[in-house]
Amino acid sequence: MKKFVLFLLMSMSLVAVQAQEKIAVTAADYSNNEVEMADLMRSEGKIYVLVGVIVLIFIGLLAYVIQTDRRVSKLEKSRTN
Repeated sequence: MKKFVLFLLMSMSLVAVQAQEKIAVTAADYSNNEVEMADLMRSEGKIYVLVGVIVLIFIGLLAYVIQTDRRVSKLEKSRTN
């Protein structure tokens, strides 16, 4: 278990080091307004549907975690009695 945690921490630090590498920003990047997918979804109003679906997924995951925590707490209480 300790080896797994150590491996996980080392891999996360490697990702953090790679995230520090910067990409040069040019003047052409500031005038780039061609994000076709986002513009299309925004113009048709579908971006709000996407955001709504993502929010519902997170709410569902949160409810599942809370429900699981309550069940585990109930089992822990019955185990100690």
